[in-house]
Amino acid sequence: MMDIKSVYDIAGRAMAAQLVRLNTVASNLANAGSTTGDPKTTYKPLKPIFETQYSDLVKKNGVATVDAVEVKEIGREPIKSYMPAHPAADEAGYIYKAAVNVDEEMVDMMEASRQYQNNVEVITTLRALTMRTLNIGK
Repeated sequence: MMDIKSVYDIAGRAMAAQLVRLNTVASNLANAGSTTGDPKTTYKPLKPIFETQYSDLVKKNGVATVDAVEVKEIGREPIKSYMPAHPAADEAGYIYKAAVNVDEEMVDMMEASRQYQNNVEVITTLRALTMRTLNIGK
């Protein structure tokens, strides 16, 4: 259980989780073309693990948010290619590329970016409504 204090806390945690997601996508895309001569040293794509965090009074107020609790390697095997002339090729002439699906990463990046933008909009709207409320008394 946790104490979620406000809408700002909910949106802030969600934005932090999406930032972790965007960082893993950036890392995966940066290493998408990397090659090596040993499958054990090939870059392993990463994905964040999200966990829903409920407020202590979730039954009364329905308040929940999300946290990125861990970043894990995806269990994909590296892409094996026969390229005997490549300087990183092993004795059998194979190189190993990172198993990063660029299309999947781009979709993940767009979705994370949109979720981040949605939370920025929540904070912006809440701030505007708070200011309007404060101006009512003037």
